[in-house]
Amino acid sequence: MKQRSWLIKSLLFIVVVGGLLWFNHKVLHLSPEGIRTWILTFGGAAPVLFIFIYAVRPLILFPASVLSLTGGLAFGPVWGTVYTIIGATIGAVLSFWLARFLGNKLVSTRSKEKWGKLEKQLQQKGFIYILLLRLIPIFPFDLISYGAGVAKVNFSSFLFGTLLGIIPGTFAYSFLGSSFLHEKKSYIVLT
Repeated sequence: MKQRSWLIKSLLFIVVVGGLLWFNHKVLHLSPEGIRTWILTFGGAAPVLFIFIYAVRPLILFPASVLSLTGGLAFGPVWGTVYTIIGATIGAVLSFWLARFLGNKLVSTRSKEKWGKLEKQLQQKGFIYILLLRLIPIFPFDLISYGAGVAKVNFSSFLFGTLLGIIPGTFAYSFLGSSFLHEKKSYIVLT
């Protein structure tokens, strides 16, 4: 009975995630330029809207890279970086707490036994692990946030590891996005 319930929940999860990915890719067709144009129509509220969208982005599985490029394209490399870091950090925190809240319900007893050693390391050295995982993006951004929540990484370690770890990559994306405003694409290489 438990196995059947787990199978149904897993299939439902796969269908929901697959549906969101399909919707993002096939229906929305959002590009950094299109998002920039739309966001800037909100005038002075555009930065707040951008931060809000970035904060809820992990919940709808929208690609972070598209919004990071949009930040630079809409607000320039400096403010694009600042707004993206704020939005990404809020989104990571939301993902972390969602995983913390739902984590025990999603991880089976057998998985907990295998997961225990890694979870203990993450609890003891959470800041270093999170910082390195954010600096060297081997795993998807949202997966790290959800995993840290399930692993019960100390919240302040997660927050500061995320905040510091995303700065270099965020600036690179914002700078790249801002360079799309210039007619000569060689600006990317020369600057």
